[in-house]
Amino acid sequence: MPTDKIQTIRTQSFADQKPGTSGLRKTVITFARPHYAANFVQSIFDVLHQDSRYSVQGHDLILGGDGRYYSDQVIHIIVGIAVAHGVRKIILGAQGVLSTPAASYLVRKRNARLAMILTASHNPGGPNGDFGIKFNLAGGAPAPESVTEQVYDYSKAIQYYHIYPIEKLDYAKPCTYKIRDTEIEVIDPVEEYAELMRSQFDFEAIRELIGRPGFSLCFDAMHGVTGPYAIQILEQQLGAPEGSVIRGQMLPDFGGGHPDPGLDEAKWLAQKFWSPRPPSFGAASDGDGDRNMIVGPGMMVSPGDSLAIIAAHAHLIPAFSDGLKGVARSMPTSRAVDRVAQSLGLPHYETPTGWKFFCNLLDDGRIRLCGEESFGTGSDHIREKDGLWAVLCWLNILARVNKSLPDIVREHWDKFGRHYYSRLDYEGIDQARAGEFMAQLADMLPRLPGRSVGGEEIVFANEFRYHDPVDGSVSSAQGVQIIFKDDARIVYRLSGTGTQGATLRVYLEHYVPPGGEDIDIHPQKAMAHVIERAEIIGEFEHTISRSQPSRVV
Repeated sequence: MPTDKIQTIRTQSFADQKPGTSGLRKTVITFARPHYAANFVQSIFDVLHQDSRYSVQGHDLILGGDGRYYSDQVIHIIVGIAVAHGVRKIILGAQGVLSTPAASYLVRKRNARLAMILTASHNPGGPNGDFGIKFNLAGGAPAPESVTEQVYDYSKAIQYYHIYPIEKLDYAKPCTYKIRDTEIEVIDPVEEYAELMRSQFDFEAIRELIGRPGFSLCFDAMHGVTGPYAIQILEQQLGAPEGSVIRGQMLPDFGGGHPDPGLDEAKWLAQKFWSPRPPSFGAASDGDGDRNMIVGPGMMVSPGDSLAIIAAHAHLIPAFSDGLKGVARSMPTSRAVDRVAQSLGLPHYETPTGWKFFCNLLDDGRIRLCGEESFGTGSDHIREKDGLWAVLCWLNILARVNKSLPDIVREHWDKFGRHYYSRLDYEGIDQARAGEFMAQLADMLPRLPGRSVGGEEIVFANEFRYHDPVDGSVSSAQGVQIIFKDDARIVYRLSGTGTQGATLRVYLEHYVPPGGEDIDIHPQKAMAHVIERAEIIGEFEHTISRSQPSRVV
């Protein structure tokens, strides 16, 4: 293969290119530094090339993202490096658009070796916002820690990268052409994903639900990537009235907002559902389309409850017509789905946070449904969480049960009890201080059982350690959990999704059994005593110099 136009660029390494739970996330200012993005992309290609199972040379690459600021520049860099490395075909979403779930699906459908998704998920965008590159391997799953660690090690010593200079890259609309020996196929980013959704759900029943007198829905795309997906599927294919999708236009800075589904960030949606005449059903998704928030009149469904209710009604969804086989949740997620699994006689698994931990269980056929605490729900149809898929699960359930969302939720609590749940985020903590905080907590663990905090005895405390039942790998230091005699639970964990300092997340759970008098009160009121215990144990003012959390979810 001639190499006359491939350039070898001398570079300097960076010490901070360690991928987190979902790729490398940094500020736009950091990614815009000379050679920064190219170094990371080159490191990925070179590490994968060392293993014949992963090498992309002579194979296909999926490329796209959530349209955030700086995506165009990085797309040119990735295409140039991919061409220089002999990638057979680049399948690129038109206008650089491709949701994370759609990218995972395309890897599987097109038998590609790699997907590179340009997103920082729920983080803000724009010139002063964040950018990210995550990469998924063959099968569509996020790269495992064994690979991301190799990429990080390689990035710290890289000296050169190879790139084919591209004067013009046409990806405004679907087309096919060649650059050197690499075919560029620009695709409609929604079409193939929408086809998959039609195979998963009863579109006819959902269409009939949406057409019923008095039924209305509202989907908040938060100016993220799900805008075009939701407009085509919910409005054009399922018949929701035009305008049912709000903030559906993709914007590089997400309209100045924070594209993270939650009542504070999706305030326009929240206002509708706490108004005198709310819609029947609502949902929101994040920047790259893998998260979801479900709401109904005067009610937000917690992520753990949503997962549990989908599991309890899975027999009504065509995707699960042959049964669930098993379910899984991340450790900080509420234990609501465990009770459903026990009632159905299903295996249930507890994993660390990070979708890649579910993928071994999915690939091995042990589970078909899974979810995590940060509004993530998914199944074995792809190897990522999928926001719009979860929304369609709920619409399918509503269509078949023929009851309102609040009635479905309250009936679930009446049968299984309620897992009250909340999350406190302490953002922008000094990295070293955050590490010291977690180390101090871990040191306290042996002394906690039997101690009374806030008037309740601690019965169990540990630092979560995961033994993968499929490949035998071990993941340590995955968060500290403390369980009380009244079955309340507190989890302390450092998040891997921030770009400025460290984020400490404190997860709070309190179970009320069926028939309890306090089964339907405001979550923050129900959790007040658990929050107090978390503050007593954490001593946040002293340990991290914070008197209040940055946000409450």
